[in-house]
Amino acid sequence: MKSSLQIEKSVEKWPIGRIASQLGLSEDQYDYHGKYIAKIQAGLLRRVGKNRPGRLVLVTAMTPTPAGEGKTTTTIGLGDAFASLGLRSSICLREPSLGPFFGIKGGGTGSGYAQVVPAEDINLHFTGDMYSVTKANNLLSAMIDNHLQHGNTLAIDPRRITWKRVIDLNDRALREIFVGLGGVMHGIPRKDGFDITPASEVMAILCLALDYPDMIERLTRIIIGSTYRGEPVSAHQIKAEGAMAVLLRDAIHPNLVQTLAHTPAFVHGGAFANIAHGCNSAVATKLACALSDIVVTEAGFGSELGAEKFFNIKCRVAGLTPAAAGIVATVRAVAYQGCDSLARGMDNLRIHIENVRRFGIPAVVAINRFEGDRGRDIAAIVAACERMGIAAVPSTVRDKGARGGIDLAKAVLRAIGRNRSRFKFLYPLRQPLKKKIETIAKAMYGACCVDYERSAELDIELIEKLGYGALPICMAKTQASLSDNPSLRGRPRNFRITVRQVKLAAGAGFVIAITGTIMTMPGLPRFPAAERIRIDHQGRLISLS
Repeated sequence: MKSSLQIEKSVEKWPIGRIASQLGLSEDQYDYHGKYIAKIQAGLLRRVGKNRPGRLVLVTAMTPTPAGEGKTTTTIGLGDAFASLGLRSSICLREPSLGPFFGIKGGGTGSGYAQVVPAEDINLHFTGDMYSVTKANNLLSAMIDNHLQHGNTLAIDPRRITWKRVIDLNDRALREIFVGLGGVMHGIPRKDGFDITPASEVMAILCLALDYPDMIERLTRIIIGSTYRGEPVSAHQIKAEGAMAVLLRDAIHPNLVQTLAHTPAFVHGGAFANIAHGCNSAVATKLACALSDIVVTEAGFGSELGAEKFFNIKCRVAGLTPAAAGIVATVRAVAYQGCDSLARGMDNLRIHIENVRRFGIPAVVAINRFEGDRGRDIAAIVAACERMGIAAVPSTVRDKGARGGIDLAKAVLRAIGRNRSRFKFLYPLRQPLKKKIETIAKAMYGACCVDYERSAELDIELIEKLGYGALPICMAKTQASLSDNPSLRGRPRNFRITVRQVKLAAGAGFVIAITGTIMTMPGLPRFPAAERIRIDHQGRLISLS
């Protein structure tokens, strides 16, 4: 089979205006970013938001292997399959981060005949949204340090500044740094550090804000640290929100591209559901739903991470009601979670099925089939799912595009028709922070209990004292296991989750609970994908990973 890059180059792309016209958009409702990319005006949502929304399908997954199980590929292929059935279909994806691109997973635009294009642009610099988030985040950092340098009239305690700088690369050396060294003219010395850009609260604000006023209001609420007296200090007090909003002015507009089959695709918002909320932007999803019969979106990693945050955070904020979910599984992932035993590995898939059902959503298991998968292994997974009362359908969208997803699309439509969505949240917001954390850990992960380091206990006490106890929870946890220990495969039992830090993201509107040894700045693997990425003498990309 041809490589994904070769396949992309062999398929003719349509001008983006032709893609926009499929959604009923006129040229005055979007701005061109070259021939194949456009930005849809976010203000359009006010005009079309009252349309009867299309059905929203979430694609999540079982616990993945390090290489991933093809969730993005399945999302794209499923959207193409719906379109081939005559439905006005759209796809909503997150923007790829350069961290995984140069790290271990490579590009984030699908593979084979299920891709969004132009893949090179999307995977690299795209429309500059990531850079806008980085710059807005780091402008706030610069203004904080500038305030310290010029008298510190707010009495900010340099030891209590919680706002970090960001960069969209995996760079473990930047996790902890010192700034302001070199003498009086170079700032106030203090400990600082970097997160990866998708983990920035600014990214979460961009993904959850529905318009300019909402975005600006969220920026004002960012808490950057506290004073010597322990009082919180906001971005508004630093007088930074105006300039930050200017940097984000264009980034808030959703990006429109296409699949290889010319299905409209909204690619907008950050990744990393293990350390962030990991969803496509709310405004892009709402626009897609208003303009389409059916919309397929994804949330990062397994159901206990991306899907849980999609339901409890994004759907609350945006007022979304999902119609169904697809749970991606593979033979290799089931075997991996069972330590080479499919029977034992099914325990892992089973909890992800249970997790989706907790939210009242009908679901279908999508078995992403790879070359070399044995028919009897596929049949064993299908039979095991049938015993759990859920349809499992092999998908070959990577090799066959929309044709390889027809059976899956029909199964999802049957699930929607037979089982009306009775969507509900996992927890009420009025519960104390600890209760919400423990509900997620016990219900979604299968933990027996939650332990809190002393610093996390103090964090929770302070956040609730400041009046932010009624916010939803954004858990930061390894994607490699249901537990907070990446080496525990399958469906571990009687394990404890350790919360070592709790952070307030007042602008985003959630509280982050950091568990185990998870890092908000990833590192590169021993053999990073960056070693294999090249251009030829004409500047053409030779490999995406």
